[in-house]
Amino acid sequence: MKPAWPRYKSQCGYLSESLSLDSSFFSSPPVNFLQELPSYRSIARRRTTIPSRDKQSGTLLKPTDSYSSQLEGRITENLNSQSIRKYALNISEKRRLRNIQETQMKYLSEWDQWKRYSSKSWKRFIGKAREMTTHLELWRKDIRSIEGKFGTGIQSYFSFLRFLVLLNLVIFLIIFMLVLLPVLLTKYNITNSTFVLIPSKDTDVQCTVYPISSSGLIYFYSYVIDLLSGTGFLEETCLFYGHYTIDGVKFQNFTYDLPLAYLLSTIAYLALSLLWIVKRSVEGFKINLIRSEEHFQSYCNKIFAGWDFCITNRSMADLKHSSLRYELRADLEEERIRQKIAERTSEETIRIYSLRLFLNCIVLAVLAACFYAIYRATIFSQEHMKKEIDKMVFGENLLILYLPSIVITLANFITPMIFAKIIHYEDYSPGFEIRLTILRCVFMRLATICVLVFTLGSKITSCDNYSCELCGYNQKLYPCWETQVGQEMYKLMIFDLIIILAVTLFVDFPRKLLVTYCSSWKLIQCWGQQEFAIPDNVLGIVYGQTICWIGAFFSPLLPAIATLKFIIIFYVKEMSLLYTCRPSPRQFRASNSNFFFLLVLLIGLCLAIIPLTISMARIPSSKACGPFTNFNTTWEVVPKTVSTFPSSLQSLVYGVTSEAFAVPFFMIICLIMFYFIALAGAHKRVVVQLREQLSLESRDKRYLIQKLTEAQRDMKNRLDYQ
Repeated sequence: MKPAWPRYKSQCGYLSESLSLDSSFFSSPPVNFLQELPSYRSIARRRTTIPSRDKQSGTLLKPTDSYSSQLEGRITENLNSQSIRKYALNISEKRRLRNIQETQMKYLSEWDQWKRYSSKSWKRFIGKAREMTTHLELWRKDIRSIEGKFGTGIQSYFSFLRFLVLLNLVIFLIIFMLVLLPVLLTKYNITNSTFVLIPSKDTDVQCTVYPISSSGLIYFYSYVIDLLSGTGFLEETCLFYGHYTIDGVKFQNFTYDLPLAYLLSTIAYLALSLLWIVKRSVEGFKINLIRSEEHFQSYCNKIFAGWDFCITNRSMADLKHSSLRYELRADLEEERIRQKIAERTSEETIRIYSLRLFLNCIVLAVLAACFYAIYRATIFSQEHMKKEIDKMVFGENLLILYLPSIVITLANFITPMIFAKIIHYEDYSPGFEIRLTILRCVFMRLATICVLVFTLGSKITSCDNYSCELCGYNQKLYPCWETQVGQEMYKLMIFDLIIILAVTLFVDFPRKLLVTYCSSWKLIQCWGQQEFAIPDNVLGIVYGQTICWIGAFFSPLLPAIATLKFIIIFYVKEMSLLYTCRPSPRQFRASNSNFFFLLVLLIGLCLAIIPLTISMARIPSSKACGPFTNFNTTWEVVPKTVSTFPSSLQSLVYGVTSEAFAVPFFMIICLIMFYFIALAGAHKRVVVQLREQLSLESRDKRYLIQKLTEAQRDMKNRLDYQ
């Protein structure tokens, strides 16, 4: 034990000497040391350059503020309304705050204590109910399995598909409750109610003629044609607008106004769709707004926080690695293009902009050619679809009926390939290339539906004889034009489903077999396995949803068909993803994907509202079918209903819809909007200040570490000298 004592003594001496050195080193005045911090210098520089600086910004960057004391004060003030669980504190702090809360409870009255306990019980009940509802989610297990195998990007597509299923189901329930249920209750004598027939009006007899398909000898394949096109026996069912030729349903105590309910159901499902989409898109917009960082922060996020921890499959992990490498290469390529743009001469700028102008003219020419082809196909189909079935063979009749749908499908298939080739010559960054191509494809897919609807509208409102002046529309070719527009939407819906099933069964599946068992062939190697491209699949289902929004007014059961269609698509796409396709190397983040999906869906909804508004407000309603036979337009049912109100309520409605109310209301809305814009600007400045504070804190840490290193080095040098 004796030899160890001198060594222990020397160590103690070393420690005491080091402590004395530390104390001697840090014995300098602390004020001078704090004044050397980068944050202090930055604040001092700002105060000298901007003497009228707001006090709030100075307190925001004050290093002496105690965050914990501020947080504790805020928590103790809000213990009545907020839960301690939401604060990011350790267990001991939460227990201490809970004890404070229980102490405060003793000094409250019995009524306040009861309110506090009931509020807690209600919140606990709501939490348990939300937990239970998560287990009742549609396809919860399937979507989580997809997320674990293929990541959050592909999972967001299937979640978006589930959202559309629920949306169409709710739309169908709205139409069913407002339109179908009263009719079915009366038709099958479930309630003591009767139909109220549409009163006769001074309408020419020629306008009320509605020839239904004649009975007699019917070929077997005509039933197949009727099922695929919505004609024949389906035309007389509640699937289409023309079936609801009644004025209302008379119950014991009131009369149900069916025309008003029909119009309100359309307004209700459009408003519900808009609010639901906006609500979901705001959440994704917040995340995208937060992630709109600088390029250096983008690199750091990809390197340190870019991994998707939901992935459990080895192949998908390798795919995620390649995706991150691709994103980094794309970012570097974008940075290279920015430098190239900065170094570009005026002649090169003129040349590239001239080339882009020429290529955009080619894009417009391709779009114009597709739109003209759809227009001519629709005209040809409408002029020849009235032929007798026995005068043409089965294939010819089906081809004429589905000619617009075939042309639209071909246009949607060919134009994305043309756009993908053109974009390579426009010299854009990789990220902008993807966004611009998707934007062009979105416009192409959704505009084709609008071209079809407006072509039908032009044919409905134009004719060569005097029936247009007599009835207001082409009664000879379109005796019930709403039903025939509904049949076109029905055909687009059915044909889109047939194409999806056919591509999966007869293209993707054989291609997978060839790639698996004939991989040695060079042609098969070049062809490769089909990719599960998220943007293309999303555009496909948004196209189908836009058809549903337009056609639900003309075919009330179309949302139910769309619900069944999307359910089938979910299982087909899941099987295709698992067995026939491979994920695309260009993966999407879940937040970016959800916002992009909802943005495209919102564009489709806006495009669907335009033809619906024109058809309800401008085109005369059919005089031979439907609930609006006694109205010039569909919208006329609203003034008629308002005229039945009491005089005081009528004056209130007219006052709200007048210019005297609209102008001040618009000004107030503008003032509120300007206030929120100013508030958003103030919040943005605070966010900038917080980012600057974080930057200054990192510089302070770096400065302190540097000083500590220098102190240790000086101390070591002094010990070496001694």
